[in-house]
Amino acid sequence: MSQPEGRSRVQIEILGGFKVLVDNRELPLGTPKQKMLLAMMAVDINRLVTISDMVDELWPEMPPPSAVPNVRTYAANLRRALMHAVGEEAVIVRQQGGYRMVAPPDIVDLVRYQRRIAQGRGLAAANDRSAAVSVLADVVHGWPGPLLAGLPVGPTLAARREVAEQEHEEALVLLAGLLLSDEQPDQAVALLRPHASRHPTRERLQVLLMEALLANGDAAGAADVYRSARAALDEEFGVRPGSRAEHLYRVAIEARPRLLSSAGHVAADGGGAEEAGAINWLPRSEADFVGREDMLCKFLTSIRRRSRHATVVQVIDGMAGCGKTTLAVRLAELLQPEHPDGQLFIDLRGHGDAAPLEPAAVLLTLLRQLGVPAGRVPTDLGDRVQLWHRELAPRRVVVVLDNTAAGDQVLPLIPRGPGKVVLVTARSRLLETALGVPESLGVLSRAEAVRLLALTAGVDRVSAEPEAAEEVVRRCGHLPLAIRLAGARLAHRPSWRVADLASRLADERGGIAQLAVGDQTLAGAFAASYEPLSARSRRAFRMLAVHPGDDLSPPMAAALADLPLFETVRILDDLVNRHLLEETSSGRFRLHDLVREYATELTRRLDEQQALLAAADRLLELCLQASLSVAVQLEPQLYAKSLVAEPPARPDLLAELRPDVDWLERERPNLTALVVHAVKLGRDGLAWRLARALWRFCYMRSYFDDIVLMNQHGLTAAERLGDRAAVAQMQNYLASAYVRTSNYPEATRLVESTVAIYQELNDAHSAARYRANLGVIYWLTGRLAAAVQLGRELRREELLLGHVSIDYVLPNYGIALAAVGRYTEALELHRLHLFVARTKGDQFHLLNALGHVGMVRARMGDHGPAIRIMEASIRLRDRTGHRYGEPELRVDLGSALRNLRRFGEARRQHEIALRLALDNGERHSQCAALNELGTTAAAQGDRVEAARLHEQALKLATRIAHPQEQGRALARLGDLIVQENRSEARRLWRRALAIFERTGGPEQHDVRALLADES
Repeated sequence: MSQPEGRSRVQIEILGGFKVLVDNRELPLGTPKQKMLLAMMAVDINRLVTISDMVDELWPEMPPPSAVPNVRTYAANLRRALMHAVGEEAVIVRQQGGYRMVAPPDIVDLVRYQRRIAQGRGLAAANDRSAAVSVLADVVHGWPGPLLAGLPVGPTLAARREVAEQEHEEALVLLAGLLLSDEQPDQAVALLRPHASRHPTRERLQVLLMEALLANGDAAGAADVYRSARAALDEEFGVRPGSRAEHLYRVAIEARPRLLSSAGHVAADGGGAEEAGAINWLPRSEADFVGREDMLCKFLTSIRRRSRHATVVQVIDGMAGCGKTTLAVRLAELLQPEHPDGQLFIDLRGHGDAAPLEPAAVLLTLLRQLGVPAGRVPTDLGDRVQLWHRELAPRRVVVVLDNTAAGDQVLPLIPRGPGKVVLVTARSRLLETALGVPESLGVLSRAEAVRLLALTAGVDRVSAEPEAAEEVVRRCGHLPLAIRLAGARLAHRPSWRVADLASRLADERGGIAQLAVGDQTLAGAFAASYEPLSARSRRAFRMLAVHPGDDLSPPMAAALADLPLFETVRILDDLVNRHLLEETSSGRFRLHDLVREYATELTRRLDEQQALLAAADRLLELCLQASLSVAVQLEPQLYAKSLVAEPPARPDLLAELRPDVDWLERERPNLTALVVHAVKLGRDGLAWRLARALWRFCYMRSYFDDIVLMNQHGLTAAERLGDRAAVAQMQNYLASAYVRTSNYPEATRLVESTVAIYQELNDAHSAARYRANLGVIYWLTGRLAAAVQLGRELRREELLLGHVSIDYVLPNYGIALAAVGRYTEALELHRLHLFVARTKGDQFHLLNALGHVGMVRARMGDHGPAIRIMEASIRLRDRTGHRYGEPELRVDLGSALRNLRRFGEARRQHEIALRLALDNGERHSQCAALNELGTTAAAQGDRVEAARLHEQALKLATRIAHPQEQGRALARLGDLIVQENRSEARRLWRRALAIFERTGGPEQHDVRALLADES
């Protein structure tokens, strides 16, 4: 576009230096500080730059008393200079609280480059690859250099320099990817190598360079890049490169040929990642499914018609053993083509010794079956229901809710919208209208029952004795489960005639009578399968009923039975074959609830109470040893012998379990049930110790429900034992879950009681350790001066004793100092924490310290380095599975990104933080995430959304008595309305100031300045 006649051509160059050109002549700009002032307005062309920001930029350390007048003088000089040189082409306008440069944005070279980057990204997205390469090559190769090079910038302009560098890197990465996909790896290598060598800790660049080198046939070069990156990451952050870099390194050192994927990345042999399989949690269907054809046809026709428009709930009720579960599983399998997104299954334990599952526990299991990480599952039932609805909204699924106790157990589990089918089975009729009309399942017809017996015992044998076969199925009450068990007995007794079994069923006493079916009982079928077992197998079967959990592994069964593992495995296989045990998956076994009832009744009649307690002790000891072996890896400072002084009673079983974090994840529901059951049995010492061993795992995975349940029972056990130290530990770890879920009064009471107990026991070290936990509560409840004072006292005590405790003093004291704005001191403590954690090899404290260092540096204005450090902490969390403190970390990461004007990335981090906090029930983190998300929305110009989020934060922070976030919400709401309603804004600021003055938060200075400026 041609320049209008009589108007000067203005260009502002802020990349590679700083110049203002008027008709290609450089305009004199005066002193360096005056230049910096103009640079701030040019970087944010057409946006208001506040006087306070200008003061902070020009005098970042100690502003002089004349700072504000000096700023106004510089601005006036610049305004006159521009007016004289360019007229109205670029003018500086004074506004309330600051100044704004008004000019066409593209007079600034950075704006032009940003538009070209966006153009290249758009062309790449539209698959116009050649045009995208041309545009991006022009940007990358024509990039003049760092923003404001040579200018002594302050925190704001340093942050903008980092943003510009990031934008240049994004263009470079996109261009390199396009070159790789166009099979030009040599050009990609030439493009990437200089930039990657300048930034060895930017893992994305290193990975892309490795891919390009491998695609270019330079495996040795790719390996060298990995080694350099690993050394730099270890030195800077104490972490290793991620899984992608590790994979490429293995490819490089093995020097195997690799093919480029369509995206330009090196794919593993076989063509890349496997497509995820369909979600299917249905138990194995019965191969001998018989009958029910009319009912299946009826169900399928009705469900297929209705599920197109709404969720379909089908309740199937009937007596025990009539095949409700078998029918529901078969129906779910037949519905799979129309509902391909998942088949879920859970036993609600509606009948048996174990209490029925609560809806919250059911939702936890179902959400995990959907693939939702445990840390994302919230503690509150209402929040879990909402997450369940969100996860199912886009899916077409079948959910089988088996063995329901009552309608209120399943009502919260019913999803909404079309494409969902819920199959509910129950022994008693469910009359809730919301569940629809139930279908009662009767017994099999005579012909169906005989056919089922033939499929189980053998067609030839049954056909040879039709009358005897009819007698057998009659004695089984035509119930499928009883018939299968009877047929299994015949199959294992080839010398028997069918009439022999019929005779035995008719003569036996006390078996079938346990569960009535007309004039017969179902338990007789169990007895017919149990009776042929050897004495050792019978006893092993009975001992399985001692386990309170849902399923178990062979080593756990061997501990219960007190048998060698090889013999236990043989017995388990035999029990599965006789239908006394179900193999739910490879190496996992469970007793059907009816069989469990039968086995439990046998233990009452045949086994001494002491034998049952001994079996429970063996299982508890094995699980405690296994859990402890993982706990000492997660918590290196844990002294294992304080929980278990003796070596494992069954080292062979412990070795077979191969306990690790995945084992704990799989066994967690069983281990939680064991703690509760141990207290019920009076095995108090084992109960509290198992709860303690499981604490760190549950804490790092945000299983706060389990921590509360186990430590409440552990506390009961410790109190019964009169073990004061154990009581103190249970109180402290129970308090940890209360802190994370914002029950501060109860947490305070428990921690104070813990400290008092250790003081009574003259254990000064433990008293100090647990006393430090009060610092976190003080911080969260706004008692910042008390938190700092406590940290100071504990640190002084540490120094006097000549040791450093990374698990309580350093992180907590550092957090308190940062909360009152003493960032330099906080950073020193967190760096010491990081050093000690690396020295000790403690991954939990390493990722925690990294996060804290990054958060403090972000608050000091070092946003670029802070982002890299916090991202390293998140990578380490992903690698280890530690989720502790992640919501707070992502809140600060998002704020640092926002300060670099990377608004989209900032919003994403804040949204992830909010989701994690909601899922974990961490309401203090919810408040922080809402406030920061609101601030980011305001920075993007969405004032309505910002106000909504801050109001939400204010409401929640008030409810949980979290003063800092109350104050932040009030202050930011005032910022949003100051232009429209200054009196209301001042009122909100005064409320915020009162809170910050009471807590001692550093925000009080900003709010006081706002009030002074508006007055």
